[in-house]
Amino acid sequence: MARTGRPKGTHNKDAVCSLRLDEETKRRLEAYCRKMNMGKSQALRQAIELLIRQGEI
Repeated sequence: MARTGRPKGTHNKDAVCSLRLDEETKRRLEAYCRKMNMGKSQALRQAIELLIRQGEI
């Protein structure tokens, strides 16, 4: 029987990471995502990339 669901791509995101946020930070993240028209995961990946780049001075 064939597997159902979304087909695998080339840049799969298999790792799952959960985090706890206070309500204010959660609200700000959601507002940012609405404004930038992106998902929370994408916004957090971009934030992590920015932090890494800033640390590579």
